[in-house]
Amino acid sequence: MLPSAPNHWFVRKVIYWRWAASVAWSLLLLPVCTALFVLLSRVSLLHPIGWISESFGLLCGSYVIFSLVLLFGVLLVVGFFNLEYYTAVPSIPCTKIALLGKVLHPRQCIHMLVHCMLGMLVAWCTAAMIGGRYRTLSCPCAVEEGAAPAACLNELHLFFLLAGGFVGYSYSLLGLLNNVNYISFKIIQRHKYLWFRSSLLAVVRYSAVRALYAVRNFCIFYYFLGYIPRTWICSTLGLLRDSSLHRLDSLAGLLDLPLLYHLWLSCCFLLLTWHVSVLLFRIFVSEAYSFPVQSSFSEDTSQCLPKVISEKEPMILKFLGLQDLAVLAHNSPCRRQEVFSLSQPGGHPHNWNAICTECLALLGELTQRLVLYQEVLSSNGRSWPPSCGSDHKSTSSETSENSGTEELSHTPRVRAGLKTPASSLFRAPVGGAGGTLPFTPDLDSPFSPAVTRRMAPDPSSPWHGSVQSPHLMRRGPKLWTSSAESPPDCVLPESPAAVPSPPAGAQKPSFLSLWFQNRQEQVKGFLAKRVLIMYLFNKLPEASSQALFADSQMHIWALQGLSHLVAASFTEDKFGVVQITLPRILSTMLMLQEAVDRHFKLPHASSKPMRSTCCLEDSTFKMLRFGLRSALKTALYRITGTFGQHLHAVQMSAEHRKRLQLFMDYKE
Repeated sequence: MLPSAPNHWFVRKVIYWRWAASVAWSLLLLPVCTALFVLLSRVSLLHPIGWISESFGLLCGSYVIFSLVLLFGVLLVVGFFNLEYYTAVPSIPCTKIALLGKVLHPRQCIHMLVHCMLGMLVAWCTAAMIGGRYRTLSCPCAVEEGAAPAACLNELHLFFLLAGGFVGYSYSLLGLLNNVNYISFKIIQRHKYLWFRSSLLAVVRYSAVRALYAVRNFCIFYYFLGYIPRTWICSTLGLLRDSSLHRLDSLAGLLDLPLLYHLWLSCCFLLLTWHVSVLLFRIFVSEAYSFPVQSSFSEDTSQCLPKVISEKEPMILKFLGLQDLAVLAHNSPCRRQEVFSLSQPGGHPHNWNAICTECLALLGELTQRLVLYQEVLSSNGRSWPPSCGSDHKSTSSETSENSGTEELSHTPRVRAGLKTPASSLFRAPVGGAGGTLPFTPDLDSPFSPAVTRRMAPDPSSPWHGSVQSPHLMRRGPKLWTSSAESPPDCVLPESPAAVPSPPAGAQKPSFLSLWFQNRQEQVKGFLAKRVLIMYLFNKLPEASSQALFADSQMHIWALQGLSHLVAASFTEDKFGVVQITLPRILSTMLMLQEAVDRHFKLPHASSKPMRSTCCLEDSTFKMLRFGLRSALKTALYRITGTFGQHLHAVQMSAEHRKRLQLFMDYKE
């Protein structure tokens, strides 16, 4: 996330310091973990006094001190990768091939390689601290008298090193699959110390269980493939294998309980220190930040809340700004007065206009995304003619449609990036995500050109190009209920003034382009008949729905902030700045509410996934669509409960008024 905005003021003044604090605390906790590791590695319940005295003696030894210095460096590198790879919007692959591309991405390969090397370094430190038969890679061979001394391979030390690399690699891989780099924001803000104390026991238990699985998997791996690194090390370093030493090429050699215990303890130490580093980073980075609503100095305008919530990079800044907006609107009457205040001189509500515009833009963007997603699913590659109004509609219906058009004209337009949802197949799978969350629609065939035909502009269409005519109107996010008023076969009249003739080049494509297009369709048809290709490219409906709402925490806070501000304006808004934009706010929320209801009628969207029991495998992004639906209904009930019958005076379309009446009657 940070390479896109490394010199941003928030990154330099806030994020870097929070990262430094998390790394400092993880370094302070490292000696405690090291002391516990040394104490448990020398456990002897029959001789407790000798066990404790020997352990304290080892803590002051040169091996432990040198290993502790190396472990400090390892934690610094792990902390740097935490800072470099974190994201506020999780990357959710919608196909098997997208998941494979995410794993094989160069950034992720670097992450795996570095953590594999760091795991081997930590394993070397743990082997040196345990000492005894694990300390060195080579040892003198047992030779007869008069023979030249030779060095033999200590397979136990090699076993530890390979296990450390295996655990480091699996840590990186499982972190990618479980979105460990995802920074979630808690609903209830807690103090950092209380959060860490309540999560520490779960992290210790999670690390111990993961270490147990890692030891089992590595023993299986070493039993079948361990001869490859063993032979390579012996041939490279010129080491021999002594039959009198402990050999691990058999089940009897691997089923050594002291060896398995020390290996499990080393893996648990590695995972615990790294998981604690991740936990501290999450706690510090996701801490709430209070932004000023307005400033008296022009150079500090970029740090004020109206400007912050409109930022696109870094994404963590936008999240924290919207979180502060929700807290402000709910708990701070003094700061709410700054939002409702007028500028001097001029008397304009700049603060409210900026906040309201950005929140409505976010909600309108999500509405466009849901409408587009549903249209692609329903069309399934078929192109439907656009609906139009009938000339024989009643006067009330015309008034309703005109009112809805006016409201849509005030809604901020969606950015161009939202017009191609299929572009998510080509996005970078690791790193920060922007404000637009890409997704892949669920189609019957992975090679179906439905998205291309649906999104590509038709040269003969009246919506193509920059055609401006009083007989044409740009299409916006249309309510599904309003589309039922017009007949399905209604098309726009083709008049010479309204529909321009297509250029000659578009009517007669070249032979080369036709040949290339035919060959492309043949290749798609051939690959679509292969079972493996279909398995890799078939869409995952549940993942597609999750990806669609992966950044919905922003929309939840926008809904909470807007609804609380609107409800508070009933008694606190002295100048009536909120009531001017109340029709737009209600219309935007009602359109989003209908789009969300439409989405939840899909079979895969109504199933609620299971929550993860560990705080590191954060699966809260899977529940965001349910949180958004609840927040949206709560926001509408909050407004209707505050204003009551006064909402009848608000100008809106008949469909919106009918839907709003359900909330006023508590029937929704």
